[in-house]
Amino acid sequence: QNGVMSGLMQMLLLKVSAHITEQLGMAPGGEFREAFKEASKVPFCKFHLGDRPIPVTFKRAIAALSFWQKVKLAWGLCFLSDPISKDDVEKCKQKDLLEQMMAEMIGEFPDLHRTIVSERDIYLTYMLKQAAKQIELPRASENEPRKYIPAVVVGVVGMGHVPGIEKNWNSDLKIQEIMSVPPPSASSKIFKFVLKATVFGLLGYGCYRIGHRTVQFVLSMPATQSYLQRLTEVPQQ
Repeated sequence: QNGVMSGLMQMLLLKVSAHITEQLGMAPGGEFREAFKEASKVPFCKFHLGDRPIPVTFKRAIAALSFWQKVKLAWGLCFLSDPISKDDVEKCKQKDLLEQMMAEMIGEFPDLHRTIVSERDIYLTYMLKQAAKQIELPRASENEPRKYIPAVVVGVVGMGHVPGIEKNWNSDLKIQEIMSVPPPSASSKIFKFVLKATVFGLLGYGCYRIGHRTVQFVLSMPATQSYLQRLTEVPQQ
């Protein structure tokens, strides 16, 4: 539904999620499920999924990577087998270690970090600020002055997004640009065309070879030769 490359990327990330679940005995994202349970206990509480849609993030991330970066990333995700312990998770809660890991990621895939982390920092900040706007109380008449009460908002985000949200909080944010999916480049279009032409060409050649051998096998059968011989004898008679 969202494109071949986006679908493959999602499958690889699901593989990573399964690896983490197997190592830790719990699935990633448990804090969001817990937030949903707690929100359901609070009267009149509205629960909102405030992250950017996954298809947009994936498509922007894929468009930002070069062909070899895509191959390198896919290779790393396919053969991810490093053990993860609960002690490793506790270490990741330390801000300095988390920042160090983020810095390593930026060095290897800076464009990927921009689309998956930095842009989502902006989106999450924007959604939190929208939710945190003051609530206008209903008025008995048009002449009555407007009254507002502050909104009570609890934002549950991954630790890696906290510094970015703090940085962007006082900025005038616009999310239109980070919600658009850039069109594929000319090289990407050429690569897709060549790949499709190769696949269909090999498929067609394979069908031709199989059909040719099948016809030769059928013609070599004694029953077929006998039948063909009878057909050639009929006009002569």
